[in-house]
Amino acid sequence: MSNIATSESRQDVIVLLGRVALGAIFVKSGLQKLLALSAFAASLASRGVPQSSVWAVIGATVEFVGGILIVTGLRTREASLLMVLFVIVATGISHRYWEFAEAARRLQESQFFKNLSIIGGFVLLFATGSGRFGLDALLARRKTTSPGLYREDTK
Repeated sequence: MSNIATSESRQDVIVLLGRVALGAIFVKSGLQKLLALSAFAASLASRGVPQSSVWAVIGATVEFVGGILIVTGLRTREASLLMVLFVIVATGISHRYWEFAEAARRLQESQFFKNLSIIGGFVLLFATGSGRFGLDALLARRKTTSPGLYREDTK
């Protein structure tokens, strides 16, 4: 195996590990919210979100499905953009550190900047795509190897 192939293989493994690490928290958190929608809706309402029951379903579903898409590497670029939007909205709702007193401010500021880092991870994932070990790559390989089904020249 050449150095280039080894390097590309290593990079694909790193992208896989990054996808799983980045998506896992959203799968777990989204599932927990889906299983306790009324509690999630109540927490949104306490933060001033109107129609919190509707937004709870939307938010929990986006968080869970987006996390699954990231972990599996399916529609990775689109899912990355969706998750950037999700994290921006969630951060704006939950981590407005400038509204808190000193001790709580430090905690919320830390959470705010953690979310900013997560957004950076999704931006990088948008740039790289799923890598070789994602469903995007598997589906692309199947599409190019299926005889005649996807080619324009078959009649």
